[in-house]
Amino acid sequence: MGHAQPLPILITGGGRRIGLALAHHFLNLRQPVIVSYRTEYPAIAALRHAGAVCLQADFSTDEGILAFAEHVKSEYSGLRAIIHNASAWMAETPDTPLSETLACMLQIHVHAPYLLNHALVGLLRGHGHAASDIIHFTDYVVERGSDKHIAYAASKAALDNMTRSFARKLAPEVKVNAIAPSLILFNEHDDVDYRQQALNKSLMKIEPGEKEVIDLIDYIMTSCYVTGRSFGVDGGRPLR
Repeated sequence: MGHAQPLPILITGGGRRIGLALAHHFLNLRQPVIVSYRTEYPAIAALRHAGAVCLQADFSTDEGILAFAEHVKSEYSGLRAIIHNASAWMAETPDTPLSETLACMLQIHVHAPYLLNHALVGLLRGHGHAASDIIHFTDYVVERGSDKHIAYAASKAALDNMTRSFARKLAPEVKVNAIAPSLILFNEHDDVDYRQQALNKSLMKIEPGEKEVIDLIDYIMTSCYVTGRSFGVDGGRPLR
């Protein structure tokens, strides 16, 4: 007797860094993966070649978010999980109106997960007790705040709060948790001085790489009990 095809995992912004590593991790496990992306670049082509379904999406407007959700619903009858990895990082700067900075941060970190969770909940439900997951990527600054990235920190704090609200709303079928990372992976252009300064802010003094997050997500998705929690993956940085 054949086995039923596993339900796909949707990863927003899955073409770069942690999202890209997660997509390849699940594909290596023969788990179907759907990736949203805004702009075509080589990593997207590589994901397609590896077997991922890559869907172009524009989350800068509510209409774009809802159009993406309708596309997913038209093609799929169920989802194993939604991993909200899509993110942006804007500082308050003199050349950008404050209202524009705040709107951009709220759009990607609050509107997108809020609307997608509501729109796609029917694809997550109906598969059994604790059978589906929603995972929000927040940030360690949710607890600490940030004087240079106030809008960013506030939007991630809103997403952190939504984790608990959606956990209450969707239990026991769907578990909803958050991951609050700090210094998982350097950018290629980060120089030696910057890297050392960043490492000095951590108790653990290392750049751990994507595996720390991948292992945590595997745990969260395997659990039948953990929901409504935020997991810090920050090397003890809030304790400095």
